Formats: sequence, C-alpha cells, structure tokens
Amino acid sequence: MFLNTLHLWQFRNYCDQWVEFTAPKTIVLGENAQGKSNLLESVELLATLRSHRAMRDRELVLEGTEEGRAAARLERAIGAMDLGMVMRRSGRRTLVANGQTLKRQVDFLGLMSAVEFSSLDLDLVRGGPGYRRHWIDTLLVQLEPMYHHLLQQYNTVLRQRNALLKRHAKSDSSCLNSTELAIWDAQLATVGTRVIRRRARAIARLAPLASTWHSNISDHRETLILRYAPSVPMDADDPEQIQQTFLERIKQRAIAEQAQGTTLVGPHRDEIDFIINDTPARQFGSQGQQRTLVLALKLAELKLIEAVIGEPPLLLLDDVLAELDLNRQNKLLDTIQDRFQTLITTTHLGSFDAQWLKSSQILTVKAGEIIENEP
Repeated sequence: MFLNTLHLWQFRNYCDQWVEFTAPKTIVLGENAQGKSNLLESVELLATLRSHRAMRDRELVLEGTEEGRAAARLERAIGAMDLGMVMRRSGRRTLVANGQTLKRQVDFLGLMSAVEFSSLDLDLVRGGPGYRRHWIDTLLVQLEPMYHHLLQQYNTVLRQRNALLKRHAKSDSSCLNSTELAIWDAQLATVGTRVIRRRARAIARLAPLASTWHSNISDHRETLILRYAPSVPMDADDPEQIQQTFLERIKQRAIAEQAQGTTLVGPHRDEIDFIINDTPARQFGSQGQQRTLVLALKLAELKLIEAVIGEPPLLLLDDVLAELDLNRQNKLLDTIQDRFQTLITTTHLGSFDAQWLKSSQILTVKAGEIIENEP
C-alpha cells in the first residue's frame, strides 16, 4: 500500500496542512516540538484508531478549537481509498471511508495498516505489563479488525463486574448479590476466553519471526523467546477448557476480589515475557539488548501484517535512529529499502547515507507547517 496524501485540519499543532508523498521513503526533518511526531501520529490513528501518545481525543484537537480532522488518500492492491476521521473534544468520533460515514469502527479498521516504532517503545521491555498488552492488542486489531469489538465487549463486562465488586467493598453489608455476580462471571469467562485465544495465536505466529530477526541483528549471539503468560492458564487452544479454568480461577480469588473491590482474573492481567538467552529481558537486559529486542519485534510485525493482508504495511519511525547504534541502524535501513513505504522523523540527516537521501523525499517541519526540501 502507498499513502499518497494526508490532510490535517486543526490536528495537534497543525491548522490546515496538506502533504503529498512522492517517494517510498519520506524523511520528516525538524527540531523537537515542531510537529514531526504529530504527523506520524495522524497516520497511526487512521490505521489503528489508537494513539500511543494520547488517551483522549481532546489531546489531539488544536488548542482553542472543538474538533480536528485527519484524512488520507491511500493506494492499495484492491484500489484507491479515501479515509477520514473527525475527532472532537467531546470524545465523539466520525469515521468516513470513500465518502461514506461508517456506523461501526470495525468497518474502518483494516483499510490502512501501519507499524509504528518510536523511542517510547522501549517501554515494551522495561515498562509494566500494560504496555505489552496494549502492543499485542494494537497488532491484533490490524490482523483481525473484529478483535476491536471483542476487546470493547470484554472491557464493558469488566467495568460492570468491577462496579459490582466495588459497591460491595464500600458497603457495610457482608452480602454480595451472588446471582448478579454469577452473570458477570459467565460473561467475563466467555468473552475473556476469546481474547486469550487470539492473543495466544498472535504471539505464536509472531514469536518465530521476532526470534529470527533478533538472532540476525545480534549476529547470532543471542536467542529470543516470546512467551505468552495469561492469568488464566491454557494447556491447549480449547475454548471450553480455557473457559472452565477461567471460572475456577475466579472462584479461587473470590475472597480477595471482594475485599479489594476489583477483578483479579482475566486478560487485563496477562503478561508477555521476553527472554534473551534464558534471562528475562526486563530485569537483566542491557540497553543494547532491549533496543535489539524492540527492533526485532517491529520487524516481525511488518512481516506478519504483510503475510496476513497480502501487501506491505506502512512503516512509521519516530525519532528511533538516535536510539540505535550504527549496526542496528544499518539492519533497519537495509530491511526497509523500497519494500515498505516509510515515514521517518529525525532532527538531522547525519544518520542517512547519500543513496538513502537521494532516493528519499525530505520534508521540513517548523511550528506546525511543512515544506518540501528542494532535491
């Protein structure tokens, strides 16, 4: 796929900006806090409906305005597509594809695919489990758009069950409505099992790709293992067995849940382990090892999405070259070549050789305005 144009209107620090992409590789040049990351963030939003930099849409809208918009024209093997998203401070979104307003978010997902890699992704290794769950969920949404709806279902059930437990924990009564709780238990186990199975399958497909990349980048000195560690153990991909184990775990934690007023079992408690040469990367991995690991994960994402959708996704590299040593930079740049349309932000051009610069479109960003450098 190829991103032809991007239009940002009242998005972050952009008032009204059109961008035309004319080469497989686009270098977005500028000082910090000028809008480079905002440009890539808009593409990430159109691909995944998520931002790794913002929790609420009000953060995405230009200060002093009530709504913003990001729109793109995309060339795919199946034909051209026009995509648009309106974000409002109120939180209500409007999604448009080929001139049609979509009623369901799931109908928008999968139209554009992108892999984003930023310096913040090092938190995948050194951060808490929430970072890793968010990472695998974002990938799954692109591989299987209906997963977005499934995750919404699970989070809705989880909120309702937590609300019941919290009311009980705060009340003086020792009685908990066991009938109502049993209803939420059953729904949590049913929907949670679907989430667990999909996460497990995604990790199983991603793991060998990431392991191969990691071995290549480390010159075969290190072995990477990705291991899914769900809070509900699964011996096999058997939904009935997983669901039964889920319900048994809920019973085992019942007293603790009622005391704490929160759900302690389910996909929201899952972990993904990264192990390098039999050592947990989060606890003992050096910064170099952690960077190699994240780079391997991102390259594996590219390959997996390409295999599933049948064409290369977009690659968004947000100020990552400064985080990588020369060897890792070369591995990344050599892999990209012209196979993946790449948008890469940087504060200087020193990391690129003459051939890269010659074959790249160079855009300069200053205070939310973009100009194209003369060749």
